[in-house]
Order: sequence, then structure tokens, then C-alpha cells
Amino acid sequence: MNARDRIRVLVIDDSAYSRRTIIRMLETSPWIEVVDWARDGEEALRKALETPLDLITLDLEMPRMDGFTFLRLLMARRPTPVLVVSGRTGDQDVFRALELGAVDFLAKPTDHAAPELATIERELVRKVHAIRQLRIEKVQEGIALAPTPTRSWAGADGLPRVVAIGSSTGGPTALLRLFEAFSEAPPFACVVSQHMPEGFTAGFARRLDRYTVFAAREACCGDALEPGTILLAPGGSHLEFESQRGRVLSRVVARNDGDKYAPSVDRMFGSAAKHFGPDLMAVVLTGMGDDGSRGARLVRQCGGRVIAESEETAVIFGMPQQAIRARAVDSVLPLTEIAPAIQAGLRRADETQEEGTP
Repeated sequence: MNARDRIRVLVIDDSAYSRRTIIRMLETSPWIEVVDWARDGEEALRKALETPLDLITLDLEMPRMDGFTFLRLLMARRPTPVLVVSGRTGDQDVFRALELGAVDFLAKPTDHAAPELATIERELVRKVHAIRQLRIEKVQEGIALAPTPTRSWAGADGLPRVVAIGSSTGGPTALLRLFEAFSEAPPFACVVSQHMPEGFTAGFARRLDRYTVFAAREACCGDALEPGTILLAPGGSHLEFESQRGRVLSRVVARNDGDKYAPSVDRMFGSAAKHFGPDLMAVVLTGMGDDGSRGARLVRQCGGRVIAESEETAVIFGMPQQAIRARAVDSVLPLTEIAPAIQAGLRRADETQEEGTP
């Protein structure tokens, strides 16, 4: 393998244990080269400006210069993909870092979580490998992206009863921008599967609840899907649905060892399609991999509609692209146009063709 083909990584952490563990994990991949490490933000910024890098892993709590200051200066001087490696207690700090330009995050390995290290290692390597698909200019554009406001709900026809949304890398910022576009609570429920580690989704739900017109919370078993609400799949678990006494309620299912994604967008889409059929709209946002493409096909087979985020705005086009390639999508739209399309009750492409047939 040519050394120029490897992903060049700088590891930043003031904890010697965390540095050693992260470096060891990264070096299990022949496609990754750890070119250097730093103990604090000042040292890291100097090295990042001097050395060509493909990715930086960043601890947020550091002496001399914290991760937030480092991110602001780095993005202003040399925009570089940054993966935050954070403790579970700092969930709001993680989302602040994403808004400053970090592209993704994962839970920090600790010496008290040995059974979880294998899972963290797989996720870390997978996220670093995906960096080749990421376009840093889209991250910067997403930070400043102004949502297109929706119009009044009065008189809107064909609205879905439920909107199901799946996302991965770049998703937290995209979801916030999407939901911010709604100026009033809509007459449908939203369910979301965002690839996110266990322990962070409750904090993200609180953030959506605080900054949007929706009532958002992390899903629990038995939650009803009420208009104007967001149910967010818990990190590390799957969000599905079941009928009880004539009502459709949420069901949280534990992940299996062989599950590639948890929460799984495919499982949420497929379960929602069975229960809501033509009253469902599915949206595939930015993310790596192909999660959502199989579920999107089920949505269309059951009469629902599917929107995929376009390459124009997606930080990583992998998930939307795979859904498009599977011919499971009715419309491909930039992020700013998705909320108005939902609000307008986007119709299926084949319905439009039938109406225009002589």
C-alpha cells in the first residue's frame, strides 16, 4: 500500500491512557496512519497548521486551550475534518462542537469500560475510513445554513401522519436545521434514527426540544406518536412500532451483537411502513453507508413517500445515494427544501405521472 493512500490522523487528548488507546485502535487499520499526537489545544493547533492531515480526533476538555477554541481557530485557518472523542457526561458539549464544525463523535474509551472497547474500536475505525467521502466545505456550509421557513399548515393537502427520518455523519446539524425550518408545530409526528452512541441521544432530544417548535424526547417503549412531537431512537437500540388496542406505540429493541447500526434506519423505516403505509413519509439525510435503503423500498411498497437529501448539501452522500440507487426515492432535494416539501405533502412520483397521463 502506498503511504500516500493512508488517512493521516492527529490524535489530541490530555489523558495518556486515552491517547494510547485511541492510537492503538487506529493502528489496527492498514488504511490509517497516526502521524502525531498532542496533549492540549495549543500544541495541537501548531501541529495541525504545520502538517497536512486528513482527520483530527479531539478531546474537548484540555488545559491551556480547550477543544472549542481549537475548533474555532482550526476552521478559520485550515478547515480539517474533526472527530470528537468525548465522555458521556459531556453530551451538550458534543453538540456545541458539532455546531462549531466537528463532523462526528463517539464515546471516549475508559479503563472502566473494557467490554465496550471492541464496539468503540469498530466505530472509530469505521468513522475514520468514511472520511474519504466527506466534504469539509459542506460542513462549513451547514453551520451557516439558513432554513427555508414553512408556510401555514392551513389548506395543505396530502400531509403524512408520520415523518420518519434517518441520518448518520453530519446528521445532528442537519436535523437541527431541518426542524428549525418549522415555524409552528406540524399536524404529524416525527420519528428519528440518528446513528449515535448510547448515552447521547437524550441530550440531543433535549436540544431539539429547546431550539425547535417540536416537543422532542428520547423514545421509550409505549410512547404514542402525537402531532408536533419528535421521538428519537435511543443510541445503541432500535426504534420500532407495535399496535396495542387500536393505537400504534413505540417499541425500543436492544441491539444484537451482529447489528451493524444501532439504531437502524432500515428497521425503523420497515416497521413504520407496516403500521402507517401511505400515511408515512421517510427522509434519508446525510450519512455514510447504506442504512435506510432497504427500509425506503418497504416504505414505497406500502404506499409511502421517500425524500433523499441531495449531494448539494449532504456532508456524506452515502446513505442518500444508496437509497437513490435502490430506486426507493420519490424526490432528491437539498436540505433547505426538505421541510417545505414535507409541509406541502410531497406526492409520489408515480401519482404525478398518472395525473399527467392523457
